[in-house]
Amino acid sequence: MEHRGMKKWRSFATMPEQYIGLKEVMNKQLEVDQPVLTEEQMEQMNFTLIEALHTNKQVYLTYYKKGQCITETGVIQFVDSLGNLFIFIDDVFELKNKMRLSELIDVRLA
Repeated sequence: MEHRGMKKWRSFATMPEQYIGLKEVMNKQLEVDQPVLTEEQMEQMNFTLIEALHTNKQVYLTYYKKGQCITETGVIQFVDSLGNLFIFIDDVFELKNKMRLSELIDVRLA
């Protein structure tokens, strides 16, 4: 019984125009609005950034860019709370990334 259901699904997926339509819908669903953070969450993130800066610990940074939430691992090099920016060096390319604190969604010590 179950097997027949799987076959049905597979033949559906081979219909190109429906498949393309499905793919577009799925891509649209990936786009999200920037989450709104509470004052408390922002303070907590700031605290974590500064702690990571002083201890030179690696962090997981989640930030918002062009409708998507992106998570990267890196080391915080500089934090300017008043100027709304920080600099982190990502693990992959070891590049300096200047970023706005307001784009941040989450920071966790790795």
